[in-house]
Amino acid sequence: MKSIYDSRVWPQLEDHARALRSEGLTLANLFEQDPDRARIHAMEAAGLYLNHSRHHLDSRAMELLLMLPDACGLPTAIRDQFNGDAVNRSEQRPALHTALRGYEPACRRDVPEQVGQQLEQMEALCDALEDGSLTAATDHPIQTIVNIGIGGSHLGPALACEALSRFRRPHVQCHFVSNIDPADLHQTLRSLDPRTTLFLIASKSFRTEETLSNARAAWQWLEQQEVPPALIHRHFIAITAQTARAREFGVLSGRILPMHEWTGGRFSLWSAIGLPVAMSIGMAAFRDLLEGAARMDQHFLETPTADNMPVMMALLDIWDRLYLGSDSHAVLPYAQALARLPDYLQQLEMESLGKSVTRDGSPVRGPTGQVVWGSPGTDGQHSFHQFLHQGTQPVPVDFIAILQSTVPHKESAHRRLLAHCLAQGRALMEGRSRDQVMQEMLAAGLDRAEAERLAPHRTIPGNRPSNTLMLTELGPPSLGALLALYEHKVAALGVLWGINTFDQWGVELGKALCGPLAAALEHGSTEALDPVSRELVHRSRERADRIDRDDG
Repeated sequence: MKSIYDSRVWPQLEDHARALRSEGLTLANLFEQDPDRARIHAMEAAGLYLNHSRHHLDSRAMELLLMLPDACGLPTAIRDQFNGDAVNRSEQRPALHTALRGYEPACRRDVPEQVGQQLEQMEALCDALEDGSLTAATDHPIQTIVNIGIGGSHLGPALACEALSRFRRPHVQCHFVSNIDPADLHQTLRSLDPRTTLFLIASKSFRTEETLSNARAAWQWLEQQEVPPALIHRHFIAITAQTARAREFGVLSGRILPMHEWTGGRFSLWSAIGLPVAMSIGMAAFRDLLEGAARMDQHFLETPTADNMPVMMALLDIWDRLYLGSDSHAVLPYAQALARLPDYLQQLEMESLGKSVTRDGSPVRGPTGQVVWGSPGTDGQHSFHQFLHQGTQPVPVDFIAILQSTVPHKESAHRRLLAHCLAQGRALMEGRSRDQVMQEMLAAGLDRAEAERLAPHRTIPGNRPSNTLMLTELGPPSLGALLALYEHKVAALGVLWGINTFDQWGVELGKALCGPLAAALEHGSTEALDPVSRELVHRSRERADRIDRDDG
């Protein structure tokens, strides 16, 4: 399969982008040329609405963009992924997270059975939690869940639990611990009752240093709280692809939920990694989350390119990089419940697309992934929106709006929130010209000289692109569809750029180098270290020795 940079379409697209820039194309021009643009450049899928009319795309640019998927074999690649082919070539694995949501791959007849068994095991635990039969060492019913994981074993479940908190069952509280910094676990445990606390150890490999360090500390905490040593195992459930390692840790076989090698960490919310979500909102609601994602799966697999929402979002990313040279993308959910979404998407997009070689190992011929960042709602307006509106580099934005309030009887306040969301998209496009700010200042009584002095500071260039995504309400189905939308956008971008979306070898080097540095900090040899690391280790050890002497 060819990447976009190897296709015959790409030079035409580059030429056309260059011509549009030289003409000084503006978004205002495009809306003047086509008064119906806002309606035409919009689509719906799986209960989501996307308006993508605020991009510098004329009809020829759109025509060329829509030629890229076929030129790169994207429709075939999508089918290969859903069919269970080894699309993760560097690890010779399929990427079958869609199967967890109900799609049966044609070449892997064992997968639906495995998925069904996993869901049944999750449901049994959720039922036991609900009826009080899931008890701890002292036979007290479990009331608190602490999920210990990191990366994909943390970000997705934490996002979903927070986003769906209004569906939370009243008898259980969920907490999440990820950082190896002991303060993270300590802060979480300080107010918990060990008699009613259950720990979920979420690690596909059951070797992740941060997760195992926190799991051992949790075990020690239970010992310190005088839980009988022979019964501490009743406070732990493991979710892993390495069940033997979980048993060695001390988790009973009946409390180990298996993961599968064909489920990547950042795509694993839909697997047993989602157990804290299911325990929080109930298994029926968790199945609704899966169903919402499955609806987006069906749309991605079956819808032609021009009407395919994930593919369109991928093409818009490519165009913004080409036309504007943008290397970052802001995601701004106007919903406090989605506060963790930018963090979740950082891993999904930057771990998947931060690649510099193609699937066959040769260097890529153009840019690939972008920096993903953002924050919820109006908070961002009082921090980084200045950069969005007047910074030198335009940043494409995804505005995400929820039409129905998640808080009862607060519709008026919610309409105000929605107005802020819509206003920011409009402001990015329209800006404020020098003439406008001059007229406003003169009308306010400033003299002309002062107005002339201030005008450059108050002028806002506008002409900056954005998408607006709308969900009618934030519930399990719509959240599932939203997260699956971004998953599929990322998968499409990987195919179009010719890279492997599903591996992440770049995260391994830092882990490998941590061991020698940890040994050096414990007063081991520093001879093998580079000069900077050697200096930093010496300074750290001197400081630690000084503290020890002072304490002594």
